[in-house]
Parts: sequence; C-alpha cells; structure tokens
Amino acid sequence: MPREAILLVDDEKEIIELMEIYLKNEGYVLYRASNGLEALDRLQSTTIDLIILDVMMPRMDGIQACMKIREKNNTPIIMLSAKSQDIDKISGLSIGADDYVAKPFNPLELVARVKSQLRRYKQLNYRDLAAEDVIAIDDLVINTATHTVTVSEQEIKLTPREFEILKLLAVNQGIVLSMDKIYQEVWNEPFMESKNTVMVHIRKLREKIEKDTQNPQFIKTVWGIGYKMKSAKEV
Repeated sequence: MPREAILLVDDEKEIIELMEIYLKNEGYVLYRASNGLEALDRLQSTTIDLIILDVMMPRMDGIQACMKIREKNNTPIIMLSAKSQDIDKISGLSIGADDYVAKPFNPLELVARVKSQLRRYKQLNYRDLAAEDVIAIDDLVINTATHTVTVSEQEIKLTPREFEILKLLAVNQGIVLSMDKIYQEVWNEPFMESKNTVMVHIRKLREKIEKDTQNPQFIKTVWGIGYKMKSAKEV
C-alpha cells in the first residue's frame, strides 16, 4: 500500500470528508487545509507528495495558492472547482496545476487521477536523479550512487580505490590530472613520492575496463603530466 502524503485543501468540510474516505482506503497519509494560507503553512512543515486544491476559498483562493506554491515547489497539484467551463480549466493549468477536476466529481475518478499524477511525478524524479548519478562514456557506465561499473553491459568488479580513481577521472573527463592530484584526492593524504602507487592502480584499472591496455580507450596517459579520462564528446 502506498504511503504518500496528500494535502486536501477545501473550505467545504463535506468535500474533504468524501475525499478522505476514498483516499484513506488507498493507504495515503492525508492532511487538511481550509484555504490557501493554511496550505502554504502546512507545506512549510510537512513533506507533501500531492496537493488537491480547490479554486474558490476564503482568505487565499486556489489560483493564488497555486502560484505561490509553484514559486518554490513542483509537487503535483490537482485543481478542484465547481466551475466546469473551459476557461476555468485553462486558467488552472496555465498557472501551474497538473490536472483539473470539476465538481461534482466521481471519487473513483479522482483516485485514479491521484495515482496517475503520483506515478508520473515519481518517474520524472527518478529519471532526473538517475541522470545525476550516471556517467556514461561510450560503453563504459559508472553509477556513483550504487558504486557499480559496467563495460558493454558487463559489470566490472573494482576495489574501492580503483572505483574512486575512475570516478575522479570521469567527473573531470577531458582534464589532465597529475599523479599527485589523484593521490591526494583518492587517498586523502599528502602526496609523498607515491607515483608507483598511482601507476599500479591505473594499470590494474585498465586491465579491468580496457579491451587493449596498450591502446587504452578510456584512461589516457599524458606523458610527463598524468592521466585523463576520455571525454564523452571525443570520437
């Protein structure tokens, strides 16, 4: 059962109670607010996964609240309104709402729309997060979140030091890093004539990820300076 938190914002108690009956049955954690100001206060103190927001409310209506929320927050918003004209729907969607339901509504349809918006939001967030965690250069893929490396879709087992060296080079791809810089960053201590240490780790790393260690595809030697990772833009 899902445990996402949903904020119900409506000044009509009967509408709130109707939504609670159906959404609680789906396992959602529910919070109430009777106007836009209360909704904004709740968002300051509580992590909310989706907002169901009525348009017509006292103190601060749904349109104003939606615009305020969108200044800092991309949480999915489903607008509710007794008005069903197209112009009202367009107004709600144009100021940042993700969906629109006209009152009176079918509670089961509302539940379906809630599930759809939460699924879409999770998928978008997952892709964004995954993109930040993955570095791909040709058929070499480094996942910095899971500490996994694959070449041609085959997982490569690296030691923690080897992984940190590869990650350092990949994050700085195209930039030449000296051996002392690599040592200081990976071993987290001053470089004390430790060239052989770095060279041995680079050699072992190449043996694992390169098809031809004599003509490496990924980790390039810049003679007299250090090493660099091939840029993803290089041919």
